[in-house]
Amino acid sequence: MSGSEVPSPTVPADDPTGLQSFAVLLRRMNSEFNRIAQEFAQAQGLHLTDMQALIAILDADPEAGPMTPGRLRRQLNLTSGAVTACLDRLERAGHIHRVRAAGDRRVVHLHYAEPAKAVARDYFRPLAERTATAMGRFSPEELAVVVRFLRELNAEFALLRGGPA
Repeated sequence: MSGSEVPSPTVPADDPTGLQSFAVLLRRMNSEFNRIAQEFAQAQGLHLTDMQALIAILDADPEAGPMTPGRLRRQLNLTSGAVTACLDRLERAGHIHRVRAAGDRRVVHLHYAEPAKAVARDYFRPLAERTATAMGRFSPEELAVVVRFLRELNAEFALLRGGPA
């Protein structure tokens, strides 16, 4: 991850908490994260789709259980063949492992491999440090509002694609 310092551009001055300002800031944040994720993918010899799959596996909703190839296919909107190829690449590279469910051997659970988690943790440590620095500028109450906003926004975006809120 490159450590270049780029000042954050300003948002529209006429309405700093308006919809357009939020849209601009969210797009910029998404663009920066995508750039960082792409750099990690390239450093690991992965495709961007592989990176998206790793994120989906890592961030799988614990209430829904471990990620499965079928859930991953639906979440990433890929064909079965594309998911299989992606999982094969990730498994060969040591990023994931597949485990058959104890109750039903036909069901496969996808798990992020511990050594790969350590590689990602090391690579993304500067991102975590920058996040912690930014968080330190806010009170716990302000952060609670930010978390609530992000949860609500994610739920609304999930509704757009027909997924669970």
